[in-house]
Amino acid sequence: MMIELRTPLLLLLLILLTSSVQAADSYPLRKAVECHPRAGLPNFTAKLDAGEHVKIAYLGGSITAAPGWRVQSREWFQEQYPEAKIDEIHAAIGGTGSDLGVFRLGNDVLRHDPDLLFVEFAVNDGGADPKRIHQAMEGIIRQTWKADPTIDICFVYTLSEPVLANLRAGEMQRSASAMEELADHYEIPTIHFGPKVVELEAAGELVFKAEKPADMQQKPLVFSSDGVHPHVETGHRVYTETIARSWPAIRKASGQPTEHTLKSPLTADNWEQAKQVSLTPNMLHDTWKKLTSDDTLGRRFERNMPELYQAVEPGASLEFAFEGTSVAVFDILGPDGGRLQVELDDREPSLRNRIDGYCTYHRMSKLTIGSGLPAGRHTVKITLTPETIDKRQVLFEGKREYYDKHPEKYADLTWYASSLLIIGEIVPAE
Repeated sequence: MMIELRTPLLLLLLILLTSSVQAADSYPLRKAVECHPRAGLPNFTAKLDAGEHVKIAYLGGSITAAPGWRVQSREWFQEQYPEAKIDEIHAAIGGTGSDLGVFRLGNDVLRHDPDLLFVEFAVNDGGADPKRIHQAMEGIIRQTWKADPTIDICFVYTLSEPVLANLRAGEMQRSASAMEELADHYEIPTIHFGPKVVELEAAGELVFKAEKPADMQQKPLVFSSDGVHPHVETGHRVYTETIARSWPAIRKASGQPTEHTLKSPLTADNWEQAKQVSLTPNMLHDTWKKLTSDDTLGRRFERNMPELYQAVEPGASLEFAFEGTSVAVFDILGPDGGRLQVELDDREPSLRNRIDGYCTYHRMSKLTIGSGLPAGRHTVKITLTPETIDKRQVLFEGKREYYDKHPEKYADLTWYASSLLIIGEIVPAE
C-alpha cells in the first residue's frame, strides 16, 4: 500500500495553530519583559571597546532575512563603536525555524567565525512543541560553544498577529517562553521586540496591520501589511530601537571576557549532534546534474547551498544509510517540482510533492524523512517519480492566476537536493 501525503498547507497550519493554542493553555507563559541581560555579552563588548574587527551572525527566518533590523542593528553598532570594524554574517532563511537552523548552523554561521550570534525563531517556532524547541535551540547553543566557547549568544523574539493577545496581556508567546528556559539555564541575554510594539499600539501611535501607506512617516505608524513582516521604515525601526534601548543593561551585565561553560543539558535528547552532510556521488543514482554558479538556481542559492544537485529525469534516486535518530534533506520547492517516493527502512513508501501552495517561485525547504527514530542503522531511498501533478490545484487560490499566465514554468517534474540533515552518522550501504 502506498501512503500519499498531500495535506494542504493551510490545513496543516490550522492544525499547528490549534495545537499551539491548546498547548498554550497549560504551558507556563513568561512575563513579557523587554530585556533580560543575564550574563551579558562579555567577549563581544570587550572587542568593541578595544576597536577590534568583529562579526555578528544573524540566524533566523524571513523577518531577519529582510533588510531591516539585521542591517539596521549592525549599522547602529558601527555608529556606537566607530573604531571597531563590524561585519555581518547573513544566516537567515524565510519560512524556516530552529529545527532547520540547528542543522545548518555549522555551514551558515560557525565556519565564518562569529563573535556574536543573534538567534531569531520565535515566530517560525510558534506552532512547535516546547520540547522540540528545547531540542533544537539547545542544540544551537551547545554546537556554538563546543565550536568556540568565546562566541556570545543573544536570543531575540519577534512577533506576529497571533501572539498579540498574549503580549497585550503582558505575557510572552509560548515559543519565547520555552526559549527563556534555555536562556535562564545558560545565562544568555534575551531581547523581546513585542512589549514596545503593544505599548505604541495602546497609545495610538502604531497600527499593527494595515495597507502600506504612501507616506511611511505618517502617524500612527503602520507596523506591517501582513501581520508578520514589519515594514523596514517602521516596524523594523522599532525592533532596532529596542536593541539600542536594551544595550546599556546588557553592557552593564557583561563582565570580563570569558569562555562560556557547557553546563549539563536542560534537555537530555537535545540536538547537539545535528549536522549537515554533503551529498556524495555514490548516493546519487541515474540522471543527476550538479548546478553551479553558471546556473540560475545554483547562483541564487549558493550562499546556503554550496552544492546543489538536480534530478533530471524520473527514476533518479538518492540512496544512503545512517546510524542515528533523525534524517531530512535540505532541498528546494518550486514550480517545476515533481513527486517523490520516499522509502525509510521497511516502512510503507510515501509520496511527497516538492511543490506547495506558495510555489510561484523557488525557495529552500526541508524534506523530513524521519525523526525520533530508534537509535541504530536506517536506510533511505528517495526516487523522483514520473507521476503528473495537478499543480494548478496545489497552488493556493490567489496564486493560480500566476499559473495561468506562466504554465510553462510548471511543465517539468524535477527535484533539487542540496545536503542531508541528520542526527547521527552516514555509514556505508550494505
